Amino acid sequence: MFGTLKTLISGSSARAEERVRDVYAIELIDQKIREATDNLKAAKMALASLIQRQRNEARQIDLLDARGADLLSRAKEALDAGRDDLAQQAAQAVADLENELSVRRETDARLETRVLQLRQSVETAHRRIIDLKQGALCARAIRKEQGIQRRVNQHLGGDSPFEEAEALISRVMGEDDPFEQGEILRDIDAGLEHTNIAGRMADAGFGAHAKATASHVLDRLKAE
Repeated sequence: MFGTLKTLISGSSARAEERVRDVYAIELIDQKIREATDNLKAAKMALASLIQRQRNEARQIDLLDARGADLLSRAKEALDAGRDDLAQQAAQAVADLENELSVRRETDARLETRVLQLRQSVETAHRRIIDLKQGALCARAIRKEQGIQRRVNQHLGGDSPFEEAEALISRVMGEDDPFEQGEILRDIDAGLEHTNIAGRMADAGFGAHAKATASHVLDRLKAE
């Protein structure tokens, strides 16, 4: 029982959340775009920092290369001059520089790889944000059209003035004609009082009509 109640409550909460998301969809879209834009800004800062580190490594490598070349030149001159002691010191310094260069070149290569990866991620995120903003514009336009349509439906659909007027017209047109009803009542009364039997018998050829009719007038005109 408790499991069933828990499932029902979870389902109700999920439906309520969906309704809220539907109602505030545009606001949620804008908020998510702002969050994505903030994330992109942070990624750009990280990319800038990596590029700066890579450039610093590149400068250090250039400096070490220049120092190593200078010391090698001086060591050769010392050897030529018979100063092996100085040449040995210079050679040790060049060896230390080469070891440092090896580490810095590895660091530079690693930074270059990370810069390329992060640059691609930033470019992808930038394009996606552009698409999101365009999608948000479309969603906002659609939501506005939906609102207009709902208002139109409220005014034109259901118990709108159109339907009310049509119903009233149908009601009036469907009412009994009082003039026709009066004629029918008079005929009924005449039949009950036997006042119209002479006319019916005259129409059948038994006796003369009590009143002149159009047929009598035509018969007289033809007889003249």
